[in-house]
Amino acid sequence: MALLNQYSVMADVLMEHNELIPVLNRFGIRLGVGDKTIVELCDEYTLNPDFILTILNVYLNENYLPKASLALFDAQSIADYFQCTVESYIHELIPNIGKHLNAFIVISGSENEELRILNDIFQKFKEKMTEHLQNQTLFDDDFPYELLHDLKNILIRHLSKEFNQNLIYAIIFSVHSFEKDLAIHNRLREKVLRPKLNELDSTGIRHLHHAISGDHAQQQPDRHVHQLTNREEEILRLIVKGYLNKEIAEKLHISHNTVLTHRKNIISKTGIKTVSGLTFYAIRKGLISM
Repeated sequence: MALLNQYSVMADVLMEHNELIPVLNRFGIRLGVGDKTIVELCDEYTLNPDFILTILNVYLNENYLPKASLALFDAQSIADYFQCTVESYIHELIPNIGKHLNAFIVISGSENEELRILNDIFQKFKEKMTEHLQNQTLFDDDFPYELLHDLKNILIRHLSKEFNQNLIYAIIFSVHSFEKDLAIHNRLREKVLRPKLNELDSTGIRHLHHAISGDHAQQQPDRHVHQLTNREEEILRLIVKGYLNKEIAEKLHISHNTVLTHRKNIISKTGIKTVSGLTFYAIRKGLISM
């Protein structure tokens, strides 16, 4: 796709790429942009147009290499943007998922066991992700994405069919939006942040102590759900009861490697990686009761 330039009309860009709206919000730019160009908006908000264009073009075009433009802005701008991104994740994107999930649970029945476990998975994700964002001091750690993956996977593959599909879609869309932003944030790290790291002064480093990054991106499994074998169901019951691999091997009189193989098969067939998600699956399939 064609790269944006200083004379691109922001309203036209946003009409085609709605996903840029929260990115602009991180710079303080709000909707109601009129027919102003990018350079006119940057003048109005006292922003560096070269930096804004670099962020937007990296966001829209995964093949864009901003080597030439990196010299046109300082590392402090990057630090400030990453800090704003962290705050956006904590105070906007993650709560947006929770808002849709809570509405779904209230309307569908808050006493439902499936929905209770879904909410537990989201709360664990929210706690781990928020802690990760608040305490991140380096730029090589992975995002705690597995709980988010399991939440989306359960909604798509394992939730009872009688629930309102539109409400489920709203949750999935909010999760997908967050996943996409994380993936692009990771791309910004590789193409914008890393080339500037050696220029940071002490103030920039303090800002970056609160920023995030990570090679979290993972393809969602595109496979049919396969039926678990009797042995896999037996091991799944023990997993959700809290048994360790060694304890499962001893209890079932099989080798530790055999247990590991069964666990890999269970994850492969269900698409679920966390104990919380597997607990949901086991209850949903009637393998255990609460």
